[in-house]
Amino acid sequence: MAIEVFNRYEKKFMMNTHTYEKVLRTLDQYMELDEYNKKHDFYTIANIYYDTKDHHLIRKSLSKPKYKEKLRLRAYGVPSLEDKVYLEIKKKVCGLVNKRRTKLTLSEAYDFVATGQKPELKKYMNKQVLNEIEYFLSVYDLEPKLYLAYDRKAYFGIDNRDLRITFDTNIRTRREDLRLELGDHGEQLLNKDVWLMEVKAEKTIPIWLTRMLSEYKLYKRSFSKYGTEFKTLVRKNSQAVM
Repeated sequence: MAIEVFNRYEKKFMMNTHTYEKVLRTLDQYMELDEYNKKHDFYTIANIYYDTKDHHLIRKSLSKPKYKEKLRLRAYGVPSLEDKVYLEIKKKVCGLVNKRRTKLTLSEAYDFVATGQKPELKKYMNKQVLNEIEYFLSVYDLEPKLYLAYDRKAYFGIDNRDLRITFDTNIRTRREDLRLELGDHGEQLLNKDVWLMEVKAEKTIPIWLTRMLSEYKLYKRSFSKYGTEFKTLVRKNSQAVM
């Protein structure tokens, strides 16, 4: 069964293609590719982010509180209504990321968020997470706000499976056609020469990784894909009014 509960620290770094290629050469000594990436250069992750009518969740997140939370629907590739997807709550408390998710068919996920009523429990579902999402939906009046997808390459530590490093590229978004089965299209969020690296670890990172970050002058930064898109939207709307 896929892991459905995560507790870890996530550090983000931005780099250009030249640095990305050098980083990969270093990672090959200490890490191995995700099983899917051993056969494919990248895999696509597609998300629907939910928020209130007045964007309460993303506005609160951008204010950098000690505690923040969000709900998103995640698929790998373009699913059909009967394919399994993940509905997940992601929370961040003082830098520690907690992610809790459950499998649902895409149609079950849509109905759950729209009505606030849990689907009939099936073997592939996580009962506890369903209860938590049900409560989340009772607190916030949510609607689909953003489609966001990207292509990912992922690595795991050879000697430490708790260490995971991912690279995201070709981040694209749209605010129409907010259904996962409607295809993989959207506007580019970042320059094509920009790569987002995330270091995900339950504890401390190894010495070799610290040295690599220093050698390539890679510094931790705050970056949210959804937050960046929302700030871009606000800026465009402000310019339109002027």
